[in-house]
Amino acid sequence: MSDQQEHSTGGVYTVKGREFSRDSRYITTRIVAEPRPGTDDYPVEPGRYRLIAAFACPWANRAIIVRDLLGLQDVISMGNPGPTHDADSWTFDLDPGGVDPVLGIHRLKDAYEKRFPGYPRGITVPAIVDERSGEVVTNNFPQITEDLFFEWKPFHRVDAPDLWPADVRDEMEEVMHRVYTEVNNGVYRCGFAGSQEAYDAAYDRLFAALDWLEDRLATRRFLMGDAITEADVRLFTTLVRFDPVYHGHFKCNRQKLSEMPNLWGYARDLFQTPGFGENVRFDQIKQHYYIVHRDINPLGIVPKGPDLASWQSDPGRV
Repeated sequence: MSDQQEHSTGGVYTVKGREFSRDSRYITTRIVAEPRPGTDDYPVEPGRYRLIAAFACPWANRAIIVRDLLGLQDVISMGNPGPTHDADSWTFDLDPGGVDPVLGIHRLKDAYEKRFPGYPRGITVPAIVDERSGEVVTNNFPQITEDLFFEWKPFHRVDAPDLWPADVRDEMEEVMHRVYTEVNNGVYRCGFAGSQEAYDAAYDRLFAALDWLEDRLATRRFLMGDAITEADVRLFTTLVRFDPVYHGHFKCNRQKLSEMPNLWGYARDLFQTPGFGENVRFDQIKQHYYIVHRDINPLGIVPKGPDLASWQSDPGRV
């Protein structure tokens, strides 16, 4: 394994002899209701932008879910790259001729290069592209979903959930930070550890966080109480990949998700909520990880299991 590897869901990461480290330098441009003077902000404008998001990628999956929860499907269009890609770019393998029907490109890299010739970092999803110019606007995945809530509010459906409730926002920010560092990124820290010592430490950190979440969900239906928030979206996209991918492929194998009662019930509760389960593609998830990560799975064999029918069973949450 080389000292640096490309991973198109998160840029460059370093693994040799130490723990996985994600390159989190993303395009800082935002799409906002009132562009700030002196910035390169783009204006909120229905019908102008296209969300490019692969169902296989957990970071992109959260943007897909938030777009649906807020009812922005007719306001922001969406293109979906296929589950596998090369070191160069995500590609539109699922579309006729391998071309995005709106942007007219084969590779997401084309939209990055159109705005930033010689773009030096990973071609990541999610990304939002300006349909007028064909240029990428942003790939800053945590900012994308936050802005979909705050900046696109006039275009939300009437009964859209309050994903960022003001009364718990400070605590929610702390919860989301721990979920990101210890769980969302923690599974990758296990999977791409560059030494036994790095793996052991990553494993312990991950399951300490999962134990904390298991305890937290013993006394509440969702992470912040009785209602779904952004924090739940961010945790869900990792949990839904846990048994099919992370347990075996990333060696996160102390327990399966299905063996952690509160987390398992919580995950199924979300899966069965409109906007969540219908935006999960287990076949694409498994193809992405097991085929693309040849440094971990050299033969590219995709496992047939596990049996996923239980996702539709009664979650037992109240």
